[in-house]
Amino acid sequence: MEDAFRPVWFDSMGAKSSSILVDLGGCRLLVDPGVAIMHLSFPASVEDKVRWAEEGYEAIRSAATEASIVVITHYHYDHYTDFDPMLYRDKLLLAKDPNKYINGSQRRRALSFYANYLSILGGGRLEEVLEPPREEEYPDMLEDLGEALSKSFGDYEERRRELLEKGRRWFERRVEEWRRYRRIPELRGEGFEARFADGRSFELCGSRLRFTEPLFHGVEYSRVGWVLGLTIDRGKWRIHYSSDINGPIIEDYASMIIDLNPHILILDGPPTYMLGYMLNNTNLRRAVDNAVRILREAERLELVIYDHHLLREPRYMERTMPVWREAEKQGVRLTTAAGHLGLKPAVLRSVQA
Repeated sequence: MEDAFRPVWFDSMGAKSSSILVDLGGCRLLVDPGVAIMHLSFPASVEDKVRWAEEGYEAIRSAATEASIVVITHYHYDHYTDFDPMLYRDKLLLAKDPNKYINGSQRRRALSFYANYLSILGGGRLEEVLEPPREEEYPDMLEDLGEALSKSFGDYEERRRELLEKGRRWFERRVEEWRRYRRIPELRGEGFEARFADGRSFELCGSRLRFTEPLFHGVEYSRVGWVLGLTIDRGKWRIHYSSDINGPIIEDYASMIIDLNPHILILDGPPTYMLGYMLNNTNLRRAVDNAVRILREAERLELVIYDHHLLREPRYMERTMPVWREAEKQGVRLTTAAGHLGLKPAVLRSVQA
């Protein structure tokens, strides 16, 4: 079953990425073909960081030659590339809808991406095919998070409620923006097809691909936007690719993964390198507790690739130790992408040299 997928590039391999190649039997699926250089505080030389980013990009380009389907779960540069024709020509692209549940920076990136996509692959101009704005209703996804909203966080509760109220107002402003956007349509022509995947299922190559509705990128009302999770069903096995849910921090997302009951889980851990800045201790505890619960309650789970944001600082295992202990207790293989490939994580190479 583990032969059904392979990590293409991840943070544990030295550059920001979370890309996998999945064998569906009749075809192959490349998820999130993006790579970005590590941040300044990452414990490696500039030369190593540049080299790893270049190696990651070449690994993604190589994987693209094997794939006929490409997935983009959101428009951050470590999850997509703008623009390399090799990654998208003669492939079905299943991507996050760029018209809704998207923040301003990702919307601008999406406009650039689809302009290049159409002009390079189809010879057209995006400006000529943009559709008029739509007056739609956009449900507030927070209202679906009954578990998270029912929890009390002690001394942090008052501050959390304050942040949720600010987030709600931020969301309402985003809704007004979405209603003003000229709409990027799904695109298709000879040698290219782009479809928007939010909340949709696709039967392809004897497999079923199920995309979540938009999920918060980390905490509730995360200002960096929304992402899509992807479940791949291939009869005897199921993979869930969580994208960027940071742990997950949100309790309802842990329940979702447990209900999906995958055999293999690709899980980005909490961004511990931002502890005390973009990540506080309360949300770190939530992420750890939720990962432990997934390991305890997902009955078919055999392998977890625990990587991406988590592998950006050397104390990642110490800060998430209950997760590693629970995996051992449950007999689940919990490892980084590098570890899965028999390599030492890049973040430890210079530290332990």
